[in-house]
Amino acid sequence: MALTDDEIIAALSEHGSQRGAARALGVHRRTIERRLAGLARKGYSPQHDMTHAVPDGFLVKGVSTYYNREGQPTGQWVKSAQDPERQRELIEQAVQAMVVDLPQLAPRKAEGALWLKKLMACYPIGDAHIGMLSWAEETGEDWDLAIAERVQCGAIAALVEGAPAAAEAVIINLGDWFHYDSMEPVTARSGHVLDADGRYAKMIGVGIKVMRQCIESALVKHKRVRVINVIGNHDDTGAIWLSAALAHVYEREPRVTVDTSPAPFTYFRHGRVLVGCHHGHSCKPDKLPGVMAADRAKDWGDTQYRYWWLGHVHHQSVREYPGVTVETFGTLAAKDAYATAGGWRSRRDMKCIVLHEEHGEVARHTISPDMLRAA
Repeated sequence: MALTDDEIIAALSEHGSQRGAARALGVHRRTIERRLAGLARKGYSPQHDMTHAVPDGFLVKGVSTYYNREGQPTGQWVKSAQDPERQRELIEQAVQAMVVDLPQLAPRKAEGALWLKKLMACYPIGDAHIGMLSWAEETGEDWDLAIAERVQCGAIAALVEGAPAAAEAVIINLGDWFHYDSMEPVTARSGHVLDADGRYAKMIGVGIKVMRQCIESALVKHKRVRVINVIGNHDDTGAIWLSAALAHVYEREPRVTVDTSPAPFTYFRHGRVLVGCHHGHSCKPDKLPGVMAADRAKDWGDTQYRYWWLGHVHHQSVREYPGVTVETFGTLAAKDAYATAGGWRSRRDMKCIVLHEEHGEVARHTISPDMLRAA
């Protein structure tokens, strides 16, 4: 079992040296040295009069120590911040513990009989931002958890109904499924305050429910369904635990496959077609052809039609590079106050893209919130 920070500190205090602490704990002295380096980042370095370690999941941003005329410390101010990497590790551990108690769905027989084996129906979902709040008086249209649930579920149901009976289907959450990623509605990187509807737990409940409905809708039409949750900039950890939870729920359903890789780039192939998925926040579009060629060299050589599908920018754009087309997708969500003030005005929609294993994209269908409202 891994030693805790408190156990390391206690051993050092009792035995007075790294060698003595290592002997008492039954580990190599180098292990104590490595742990001390990590503890220093958390605020524990006695030789520098730093003895107040911050909690697990945080890092020390600065320490100010006040000394008297005799050089003795008389006061100390410790400033801390969240450690993103450790926060992610803690959440992953919590998810693995929580999903053990989640119910698993029993396998069921597919309803179809004559699936089109050469076709694959793909449902890319751009930036759902479940949990975002928008006020029509300010932004032009209301948006909250209830509306997000109704619109997103209605859109996937309509697209599945209009799709061909392809044997294979892929649901691609292109990132930012959840509007924020912690108990406070702020962005993890910049600390930007977000307009949020409800509490974090309520947002999680709706987000899982909506994704479950997307999967269930696809299972009615298609023989096999693959689910990809791309890591976004609003839900770095949310995408990881959502995949872990869904993988457990559908563990007994052989017709559903949930990708659980935390990698920022995801790929899938259908015959002579190769598709890469990325949120779009950490890599510029002009670099993506090289990324695909390097990551999937054999698949690149074996395929003729290659696509990158991205979210992040909340609007559709298509650019063709040598060997691959890069496309960004819009969102069904309304504008928030920030986007409204920034002048962003894009069409809201969601698409189903039909791929043929030999000819690439052969069809696409589009649904918008206005179409759902009319229906």
